[in-house]
Amino acid sequence: MPHKKYWLSLFLVLQVVAVKALSLFPKAVESTYSCGLYPYLSSFWRLLLGWVPFSVGDVLYGIVVLLVARWLWRIRTTWKTNWKPHALRITNVLSIVYFVFHISWGLHYYRLPLHKKMGFATDYSEADLARFTERLIARTNQAHLAITGDKKVKVSVPCTQDAIFDKATVAYESLAASHSYFSFDYQSTKTSLISLPLTYMGFAGYLNPFTGEAQVNRLVPMYSFPMTTCHEMAHQMGYASESEANFIGFLANVSSSDPYFQYSGYAYALRYCLSALEKRKEGSSAHYLAKINAGIRANYKESRDFWDAHQTFLNDGFEAFYDTFLKANSQEDGMEGYSKFVDLMVNYYRTKPL
Repeated sequence: MPHKKYWLSLFLVLQVVAVKALSLFPKAVESTYSCGLYPYLSSFWRLLLGWVPFSVGDVLYGIVVLLVARWLWRIRTTWKTNWKPHALRITNVLSIVYFVFHISWGLHYYRLPLHKKMGFATDYSEADLARFTERLIARTNQAHLAITGDKKVKVSVPCTQDAIFDKATVAYESLAASHSYFSFDYQSTKTSLISLPLTYMGFAGYLNPFTGEAQVNRLVPMYSFPMTTCHEMAHQMGYASESEANFIGFLANVSSSDPYFQYSGYAYALRYCLSALEKRKEGSSAHYLAKINAGIRANYKESRDFWDAHQTFLNDGFEAFYDTFLKANSQEDGMEGYSKFVDLMVNYYRTKPL
């Protein structure tokens, strides 16, 4: 029998095997974890931390970074001579983190795909995409004009970020009226304390899987803030796939009665449709761009200029890391998964009004 100091390391191996086995049974994960245990866990954490006006998760991450840096400094002279006990300690800590991550949220990566749960396909033709893009242009132009009254003026959101968080909860209430499994309880959505580093890493937000808090980058262009908020709230609800979080966030935005939410959702989706057209045939989006109000294109430029201004090697590095992380958690498309929500939209609205 292995010595007690090796138990956690052995437990890590057993966990990896168990998670791999669970990934083969998405219906079981859906029923026992995603729709069974997780709603109670998530409600507990959102009730416990939702009232705190700052991101507890960001503070905890900061403490962890300091503790790791302190430990590395203390062992700097003994790493070569005592590498075995140091490596064992790292493995034991990883075993604990791996367990907590999967119990608190990570098992959602292996749940039943949303399109199967909702009962529609994901295949579509280029003609299907073209028709949907035309419909989406009309809706986005309409939403834009309802706010600005002028095709050339870009949208500026007058709401505070805290007000948007409150309105996002109301948006999900509207969505839940037609899809009960998208109901959302106990708000715990916050601006991140590390928004500037997030910007340089290329992230508009993230979900802290250990505290259940949805973090939104406070620096992103405000017209996209409602969509980013609803995307991260979809992760809070247990939808780990980036494409599914995009899709659910979009549904919440367009279910809202708030015109800024509707515009944020439509403009976000339209940009992805244009990218999907370009991927199929270079230059094919030009025909559609000409039909989009100049003010919408100005918002797109605002977003593009913002991210370009913060583009560094950190962005590429963290995108590569997150791409690898997603693929390691059964998200075969990695970062490309964000754009896969076009597949969901085209098929969902095939027989529905947009």
